[in-house]
Amino acid sequence: MKKSEINFKIELDQNNIPEKILWDATDKPEVGFSESKAISLSLWDHQQKNTLRIDLWTKEMPVNEMKRFYIDCLGGLAQSVLTSTGDEKMSNEINSLCERLAMDVQKTQ
Repeated sequence: MKKSEINFKIELDQNNIPEKILWDATDKPEVGFSESKAISLSLWDHQQKNTLRIDLWTKEMPVNEMKRFYIDCLGGLAQSVLTSTGDEKMSNEINSLCERLAMDVQKTQ
C-alpha cells in the first residue's frame, strides 16, 4: 500500500499571527518546503457528523487575493461534489455562486 504525507510548518509572531506558512508533500514534484500565503483545511469527523476546519493566512495576504482564494476553494468543492456524489445540480449551484462572486471581486479591483 502506498502512503503519502503532507506537512505544514507555521511560523507565528508574538501574537500567534501567522507570518509564514510552509508546506511539503511526499508526492509534490519539487523537493522541500514551499511557501504559501493561506491554507484552508477541512476534515470530516464521521463520529460527530461535522466538519473540523483550519483556516490560516499570513499578515501579508492581500484582501482581494483572500477573496479569490475562497472563490477558488468553493470552485474546487463544486468539482469535488460532482466527482464524489455525481450531484450535478449542487455542483452547478456552487459554480454559479463562484461566477457571481468572481464578478463582484473584479468590480472592486
